[in-house]
Formats: sequence, C-alpha cells, structure tokens
Amino acid sequence: MDVKRSSPSYLYWLFCQFELITCSYLMEPWEKVLFYSFNLAMAGLLLYTAYVCVAFHLSSAFQLLWGSLGTPRENALSVVK
Repeated sequence: MDVKRSSPSYLYWLFCQFELITCSYLMEPWEKVLFYSFNLAMAGLLLYTAYVCVAFHLSSAFQLLWGSLGTPRENALSVVK
C-alpha cells in the first residue's frame, strides 16, 4: 500500500489492519466498546506496572552497586565487624 507514514490515512490503515487481525470488524458497536476499553485498560495497567517495577529494581540495583563500590577502607571495616 502506497501511503505516507505520517498521514492520517496511514493511521486509519493501521487501525483497519488491527481490526482484521483481531476480527473486531465483525463485532457489534457495543462489543467493540467493551473489547477496546478492556484492551486499553490492560495496556495501561501493564505499562504502569512495568514503570513501577523497573523503577524499583533500578533503584535497588543502584543502591547495591554504590554500596559495593564504596571506599576499600569502609568495605574492610564492614567485613571485620
């Protein structure tokens, strides 16, 4: 299909492809509303959960990294204690 990627018609083409892949073009309008709202809610929850978990794991990893890269004297004293 010869459509420019920045045009609204390309977005419409992508939406039509999505409807073909999910077979949602066969649904009634009220079924489409439920289907799309469920999918958007799941995508939103997935993105939010990924954001929270990644931020938590990165902060833990940085704390561990900076704790292990302390001065050698601090590390030696912590082993002795």
